[in-house]
Parts: sequence; C-alpha cells; structure tokens
Amino acid sequence: MQDVFACDRSPDGPRHVAIIMDGNGRWAARRGLPRLEGHRRGVEALRRTVRAAIELDIRFLTIYSFSSENWRRPAQEIGDLFGLLRIFVRRDLADLHARSVRVRFIGSRQGLPPDIAGLLGEAENVTGDNKGLTLVVAFNYGARQEILAAARAIAEAALRKKIEPGVLDEKSFEAFLETSDIPDPDLLIRTSGEQRLSNFLLWQSAYSELVFMPVLWPDFDRAALEEAINEFKGRDRRFGGLAAQAPSLKERA
Repeated sequence: MQDVFACDRSPDGPRHVAIIMDGNGRWAARRGLPRLEGHRRGVEALRRTVRAAIELDIRFLTIYSFSSENWRRPAQEIGDLFGLLRIFVRRDLADLHARSVRVRFIGSRQGLPPDIAGLLGEAENVTGDNKGLTLVVAFNYGARQEILAAARAIAEAALRKKIEPGVLDEKSFEAFLETSDIPDPDLLIRTSGEQRLSNFLLWQSAYSELVFMPVLWPDFDRAALEEAINEFKGRDRRFGGLAAQAPSLKERA
C-alpha cells in the first residue's frame, strides 16, 4: 500500500487509476436503444481505456464492473451483463495476454455461475506472470463487504492467537483486504456526472484524487482519460499535512 505522505503535486501522472464506469443505461435511453446496447458499447469503451492506459504507462487500472448491489437489477439484465463478461474474457483474453496485461479480480465469487467463476480463474491464471498493466476488475464487489470480511478474518486470527488486537495498525489491517498487494488508487474517476463512490474502494480511496466527469461511459475514450489525468496533475496532494512537508516520490525512492 502507498505511504500516507507521498507527494505534494503529481507532475508525472497517476500510477493507479480506478474508474466507476457509469452511464451505460442513460446512453442507451437517450438513443432509444435497449440497455443491453449501452452495456455493449460500454465494453468497447473499456477496450479503448485499457489500450490508452497501456500507452500512458499507467501501471494499475481498476474498474467497477459489477457491484454486490447490482444483484437487485432485473434477472434479464444480470444475465446480459454476465453474457458480456463471458464474451469479453473469451474474445479479449488473448489480446490482453499478448500486451502483457495481468488480470486480477476482486469481489466475492460465492453465488456466481460456475462457468463465470471458472472464467475469472482462467483469466488470472493465464495472465498471472505478466509484467505490464495490472487490470483489476471489481466483480461482485462491495467495499463495505470487503472491510467486513477483513474484520471477520482479523477477529478469527485473534481468537487463534495469531494476531494481537493491541498492535493492529493500518498496514496490518490492509493485509486482510483483497487489494493487499495493490497500491491505493491515485486517481478515481466516475463518469456520467454522478458524484458518489457507490461502495467502491472506500478504504483504498481515502486519499485518492476524485474526478467526476459528465461523459457517459460508452463515450469515454483516451481524450477523456487524459483530461482526468491533467486534472489530477494540477492537484495539491497533502495527505493531511502541509505541501512543503510531503516528500516527492523521487525523494521516497
């Protein structure tokens, strides 16, 4: 995980970008199209964004693809979303692997259709040794659920005398999160104009720069990503301290 004191300004751009991909349904509704078409165009936007992240030398890209609350949607739409995931993995895995992209999934796999759970494992196994962009897909994910699961695991470890509650700190707590080997996002983007986190990376985004963009996700492209990155570069990142006190990344290296 990242140090609390990192850098006061970010001229070199973010290492880790997280995106709440919002607006597929509204994009379709404005065009008189079914919601499924909005989701299909959203997959195309994801492909563009992955390519752009590679070209812009972003090291980690985390996307919110299916939340634990999305089970409340109609069964037909859930089935359509799962179908698009099947297509994405089957069609795009070889290309991602060829680009040295490492694919990771975070979120619960309990209750997923067996073939979906198998596809997630296959993508991770095939790309696990790749050294390029790490694409983290939050699927069947909820931040509160992740934090609660970590708390339960810590309580169980304490009962087994494997951890002392009195010495628990942020670093040792983070070891129980699904993202324990992933740096916190520097930049978190939400599309569609909505301004909320929707149970996404609540612990990890404590010091992320938040950029809310009016563009609907199917229209998101490299230009939109660069616009968000430029906004990030202009931010003062003080992490609770004063700008003059926050050492640069180069000073920390």
